Amino acid sequence: MTRLQRFIQCERQQLKNTPAWLWLVVFFVVVVLGAAKANSDEFDPKTADAVIAKLTETLAKNAGIDVPVASVTATEAQGLLEVVLENGLTLYVDESASHFVVGDLYAIRDTDLVNLTEQKRETDRKALIDSVNIEDMIVFSPEGDVRDYIMVFTDVTCFYCQKLHKEVEALNDAGIEVRYLAYPRAGVDSDGAKKLATAWCAKDRQGTLTKLKAGAVLPVNTCDESPVTAQYELGSRLGVRGTPAIITSAGEMIPGYKSADQLERVLGLN
Repeated sequence: MTRLQRFIQCERQQLKNTPAWLWLVVFFVVVVLGAAKANSDEFDPKTADAVIAKLTETLAKNAGIDVPVASVTATEAQGLLEVVLENGLTLYVDESASHFVVGDLYAIRDTDLVNLTEQKRETDRKALIDSVNIEDMIVFSPEGDVRDYIMVFTDVTCFYCQKLHKEVEALNDAGIEVRYLAYPRAGVDSDGAKKLATAWCAKDRQGTLTKLKAGAVLPVNTCDESPVTAQYELGSRLGVRGTPAIITSAGEMIPGYKSADQLERVLGLN
């Protein structure tokens, strides 16, 4: 296995294990050396085509697999392009596609650091999440006014999903609507996926989901209208790797469990 093959297969784990300070150092250099803003009007589409062609050919040759490029866009850093692969990985590439780095791009504005990559992720997440029909979610709404909402990729067998579900009443009392999407951690052919389908195909979705999260054993009930597979694929596209994965109305992703009080603070409601 080549180095690039190992990179393609393990990039997310490597990113998770890379100290945050190291990415800051790398991108401090990148941003300072290219401090002048790139003018998006000057971005030549032919450059994008050349970058896509070179990256696609090189990655396929060295990794032995196809890694299609989803998009190429200019960044604030002069001569630095953002390349998003269809597997969700983001690269920052020079215009000749001779060098690239993996990680988040930071801008230095006055004395503040701004994570440009995360800002774009939030915009992209919000667009994708907003495209999901709310009728395909299992929604727990406050009795009064909805002050804000969260979307939660969930699995019924996940301990912290079960723990978060116990916070739904408190979240609703705070005016926060909880919108569930299915994310079977073991895949769409797993027992967990069948249990999720049982909830989504039930007449009483809320009650069935609550029972399953409490450990009840219910007859498996699947239906052609089940959105479990589509929502699992959406979660994977958004970078969900575990449950619960909470996405705010602004597109911020919060991995793992948070209490109702913590989520209120994150949403700026207390």
